[in-house]
Amino acid sequence: MRKIGCDRRCLFLIAAAVAFFYIQMRLFATQSEYSDRLAAALESENRCTSQSRLLIDQISIHQTKIVSLEEQNRRQTEECRQLKALLDDLERKGVQRVVDKSQVPVAAVVIMACNRADYLERTIESILKYQSSVASKYPLFVSQDGSDPSVRSKAMSYDQLMYIQHLDSEPVQTERPGEIIAYYKIARHYKWAMDQLFYKHNFSRVIILEDDMEIAPDFFYYFEAGAALLDKDKSIMAVSSWNDNGQKQFVHDPHELYRSDFFPGLGWMLTKSIWDELSPKWPKAYWDDWLRLKDNHKGRQFIRPEVCRTYNFGEHGSSLGQFFQQYLQPIKLNNVKVDWKAKDLSYLTKDNYTKHFADIVRKAKPVHGTDAVLKAYNIEGDVRIQYRDQPDFEWIARQFGIFEEWKVFLL
Repeated sequence: MRKIGCDRRCLFLIAAAVAFFYIQMRLFATQSEYSDRLAAALESENRCTSQSRLLIDQISIHQTKIVSLEEQNRRQTEECRQLKALLDDLERKGVQRVVDKSQVPVAAVVIMACNRADYLERTIESILKYQSSVASKYPLFVSQDGSDPSVRSKAMSYDQLMYIQHLDSEPVQTERPGEIIAYYKIARHYKWAMDQLFYKHNFSRVIILEDDMEIAPDFFYYFEAGAALLDKDKSIMAVSSWNDNGQKQFVHDPHELYRSDFFPGLGWMLTKSIWDELSPKWPKAYWDDWLRLKDNHKGRQFIRPEVCRTYNFGEHGSSLGQFFQQYLQPIKLNNVKVDWKAKDLSYLTKDNYTKHFADIVRKAKPVHGTDAVLKAYNIEGDVRIQYRDQPDFEWIARQFGIFEEWKVFLL
């Protein structure tokens, strides 16, 4: 029995020793694994610390660069402000040079230019030929859209005018695919130029010309008479020097003026009060068609001459010479010096014009039949051809070779 008890204790001690040895091995393995993990963690921490320091250094470098760039930007902003102030001062002095303080201008005259230096020169020379004697009443400006150096150089070579420049870096987004971007740029330029002349330089009226026009000898006297009409009759929206159907074969009386529902453009004058109305809603493109909409002219009419006071020689331009040979080249430019100061233009006021126009129509000789064109050419004086509807008018217009646009009212 003693031997059996002794054997059991030995077995127990052996089992306990084995268990202890196993536990010690497990502890050692665990400690070894923990040590490896701890070493890896320390290494990772060291890497993170190193990367953090590197990032901190990079951030510090970038912050230094940012501070430097901010300072550079501040200096450039200040330089731009000073340069703008200098340009404004030069422009102000330039305006003072072309504006006579002792004479209230009838209107500022602006030539809208872009990249046709040869056209611009021809236009300026034509204007100066007649503007020199009335320069105090009609200070002359050239407004260039863009930075074509030849146009800028040409404009600045004349001491008799003031040069202003429209620089627009904003990209053009057309409303419909395939549209010509130039029409959008033109609309932007027109708004900028008229804002400058009406709001910055405070002119009460502006005459807008383009860089492909010649003017008639009585151009400025015509617009002086037109200015009086604009001031007197608020049912007149603008005064134009152009007649779309002013070709040589259709006009004869340089003294006759008309009221029209259709905006002719191509050398026209408007007032600051009208621009106050138009400027906030000025269109992105096709400004002339937009101005012909009833929502914009609101039933007001336009004065135009029978014989044009401007001639458009621009065969090459944004409209790609469309209709030039047929409609623009044959236009008659007035060559008679009409004494507009002596003319009684009261017939053009709203209250008098209906009777005046009715008298013209009544006195005109009526022409009927399919051979209306032949009959009209064989009758001396005004003729009256009555049409039934728009298609009938277009057919008649084709026979005469005038614009088929039925809104262009032919008299």
